[in-house]
Amino acid sequence: MARLVGRRALVAVPVLLAVTFGVFAIAAASPFDPVKAYAGTAALGADQETLDRLRANLGAGEPFAVRWWHWLTSALGGDLGQSSVMRQPVAQVIGERLVWSTLLCAVAFGTAVLAGTLLGVLAARRPGSWFDRAVTSLAYVLEAAPVFWIALLAVWLFALQWGVLPAGGLTDTGTEQVTAGQVAGHLVLPAGVLALSQLPWFALYVRQGVGDALAEDPVRGARARGLSERTVLLGHALRSGLLPVLTLIGSRVPELITGALLVESVFSWPGIAAATVEAATAVDFPLLAALTALATVAVLVGNLLADLLYGLIDPRVKLSEM
Repeated sequence: MARLVGRRALVAVPVLLAVTFGVFAIAAASPFDPVKAYAGTAALGADQETLDRLRANLGAGEPFAVRWWHWLTSALGGDLGQSSVMRQPVAQVIGERLVWSTLLCAVAFGTAVLAGTLLGVLAARRPGSWFDRAVTSLAYVLEAAPVFWIALLAVWLFALQWGVLPAGGLTDTGTEQVTAGQVAGHLVLPAGVLALSQLPWFALYVRQGVGDALAEDPVRGARARGLSERTVLLGHALRSGLLPVLTLIGSRVPELITGALLVESVFSWPGIAAATVEAATAVDFPLLAALTALATVAVLVGNLLADLLYGLIDPRVKLSEM
């Protein structure tokens, strides 16, 4: 296991270098002017000399490769730079928002895995039944529905029409103190919407995997020995049927991050979505690079976790050979 983790860590180094360099290159080619974004409305009445001086102070006149190298060497020393759009250190911007994005993603992903597994197992028990057809149809519909459309529909239904859940934010309006109860209430809609966007994949994979496992000879032998259907399903078919699902853990992380950004924007969730949008429109090089590197690390860790789980659960797979 340690050898696998070490190899993946070595592979992650050039990946992160390439990703962050690409961010600086793309941002440099952007039509947005970081100086005007930083100055705001004051840039409209400023003369060219003032703008040039501000550009020099921000380092916006340097080639993007030079800016990337300066950022990289500082980041290796623990300094992620200063965010021009947030007027804060990048580490502080991320630290204040990452905990809420992590909470949202963790709750949504856990809900999607548990609910998708349950629906997939129940559907696989009786292929072709009305429940199986209903789960499959619902999964395909949710796959095709954009996550922002589901979010807007949820706001309209649960917040505006029924008034049972808040439409957005982290706490109630006018509240000065953040409490666990308010956070939990405001988390239901965004986490539920994000979970719905991930649930179809797990439901369909589990349904297919468990359905195939139920048709295998070991499972038929277990039934022939007189074992109960529950023991056959949970003790034999489910373990074999869940193996393909483990590969989803890594592959769904990129879409989970993308979906979280859209969900946070719709529900005004105080995560990294707003910071990402503002950093992109203001060409905030340090913040953009840090956020992109963070997302890349999350994807790499997700893939590593999927491989580790696969190797630990499936005895036919040896971690030393991965």
